[in-house]
Amino acid sequence: MGKSKQIFICQHCSYESAKWLGKCPECRHWNTFVEEAVEKSPAGASRSRADASPQPLSRIEIGEQSERILTGISELDRVLGGGIFPASVILLAGEPGIGKSTLMLQMLLNLASRGQSVIYVSGEESLQQVKLRARRLGNATQPLLVLAETQLEDILYHLEQLRPSVAVVDSIQAVYTTELSGAPGNVSQVRECAARLFQCAKTQKFSLFLVGHVTKEGAIAGPKVLEHLVDAVVTFENTHQPYRIVRATKNRFGATNELGAFEMGNNGLVEVANLSGLFLSPECSSHTGNSAVCTYEGSRPLLVEVQALVSRSHYGTPQRTVSGFDYRRLALILAVMERYLGLDFGIHDVFVKIAGGFRIDDPALDLAVAAALYSSRQDYPLDGHTVYLGELGLGGEVRPVVHLEARLQEIQKMGFQRVVLSAHQWPPANRKNPFSLQINPVKQISGVLPPAASSGRR
Repeated sequence: MGKSKQIFICQHCSYESAKWLGKCPECRHWNTFVEEAVEKSPAGASRSRADASPQPLSRIEIGEQSERILTGISELDRVLGGGIFPASVILLAGEPGIGKSTLMLQMLLNLASRGQSVIYVSGEESLQQVKLRARRLGNATQPLLVLAETQLEDILYHLEQLRPSVAVVDSIQAVYTTELSGAPGNVSQVRECAARLFQCAKTQKFSLFLVGHVTKEGAIAGPKVLEHLVDAVVTFENTHQPYRIVRATKNRFGATNELGAFEMGNNGLVEVANLSGLFLSPECSSHTGNSAVCTYEGSRPLLVEVQALVSRSHYGTPQRTVSGFDYRRLALILAVMERYLGLDFGIHDVFVKIAGGFRIDDPALDLAVAAALYSSRQDYPLDGHTVYLGELGLGGEVRPVVHLEARLQEIQKMGFQRVVLSAHQWPPANRKNPFSLQINPVKQISGVLPPAASSGRR
């Protein structure tokens, strides 16, 4: 065996130091260094030659390796890019109690009912607790293999002997290896256990799900290399109870930012068919400070409600509070409105949120946020049947959005009558308007919202 030495490792970013540091020079976090023993390989140790040899790309055969495994949960299949890609490793992360174990158990029970060889490795629950959960889901009689184990060597032994088509390890923070002295969940243990499970899945050619925890800041617990190692990262997001959003933040075999919606009930997670109705109230734009936008997440359009409140500040420095999108974009939108609409927000508190606890990074949101701010600032209710689509440029111009036709189809399906969008992408070239919507193309923000001097109160 090689010699071991003691080093200090940052539990946030896995930065290594020969001595303890109060502040990590890499991630800038305080009090994150933990002493761990690391074994060094003896000098001159021989390296084994690789069994694989380089192959010409033209001679590589794909065969059945590209056929995806359907989970029986259409929303999860959508997020994964059309099903589970064979021999892929997927990290599922979320807050405690949000439904990660429930979703994984539902998936494995569906696969077991169709004759797939699957195994559920539970590191946090006993066999009896897993059976009770399956009974609550109403599907406790399926031939699903369950293993309650946390030692990595035993888990790898069973995976190599069973050679399943899909395996779930719940959770990666509970697994440990006896080759390292650290406690389960520290950076070294998580990194080593994830790497060896990844290698086993690729060698034995089975798909592997690793369930992971998140920190109080919302980041995935463990070293960042964990996210780089896996093929896909799927996160659970909690909107307003009892709804859950599952989103792919990384996917080597599908679209990123793809999302699915579930409702947590007594019998587990139930898919939400009408996702737009989840984030859109019936009185969406009929109240002051409300507007509607059709965002595009992954491969699906989604209508959401934007709410804004502008009020006179009485507490010194005016507040700028956002929920559901980037704070810096609010500052940009306010600057454009002050410059080209003549509105003054200097002594006003500004609050903007995306209804339903949803988060949007789509640039098409800009015009809807500006419309909601204008409505609240001027006490001017907007038309409740209008959707605003457009990115705002620094010159006040309304810029085009991508996937316009898919957005318009969703807007029409949800019963809206009018759409405000960029004049640079409407009308369609060489063809008639295929929608029954009233389209209002504009070039500048002043063409959508009249300047302050010609509108309501200032």
